[in-house]
Amino acid sequence: MTQPLTPAGTSPGTAPQAELWKSILLRAGAALMFGAVTVFWASPSIAVMGWAGGLYLLATGLLFLKGIPLAGFRTDAMPGRIFSVAGSALAGGGVALVLIHGDLVWGVLAALGLGLAGAVELYCGVQYRGRHVLARDWLISGIVGLGTAAALPFFISLGAHALLGVAGGGAIISGVLWTLSGLTLRHDAEPASQKP
Repeated sequence: MTQPLTPAGTSPGTAPQAELWKSILLRAGAALMFGAVTVFWASPSIAVMGWAGGLYLLATGLLFLKGIPLAGFRTDAMPGRIFSVAGSALAGGGVALVLIHGDLVWGVLAALGLGLAGAVELYCGVQYRGRHVLARDWLISGIVGLGTAAALPFFISLGAHALLGVAGGGAIISGVLWTLSGLTLRHDAEPASQKP
């Protein structure tokens, strides 16, 4: 990973904070837990799909929002604004999925939330390539999110198991990516904090 430079949209002298790795590992944990539910629940009901997917989107959206200042961005400037929109859409979609159960609703809301988040991450990965420590991870995560969102509508007619399988597959890939990213950031932050 490259050393982060101060990206546009940050306050002068700010850069990703040392605690960024914690937020990233929490996001990875949420994705991996959701992925595990989708793998090991043999025949999920629509209610299970609503709760599992809703809680996953809600947690991911809240962690998106928490990660904005930790990544060194201001919420009143780009890209903090678009991360705020994506995080809010994910969280709102998650709440809706917990409350409203159905294959069509789940497929559409999950696709919209994951697609918007993926587009924002892909944009930021391209925009800040070589200038932010998370740029490469945003590129990969954005592609995975957009791919998952594009695939979901084709599985709506197949029911809860298929929808959870597609979304869970994307979540597992993202979870592994963000786990590696968080551990790398934690490792890179240790020597800096131990220096006098």
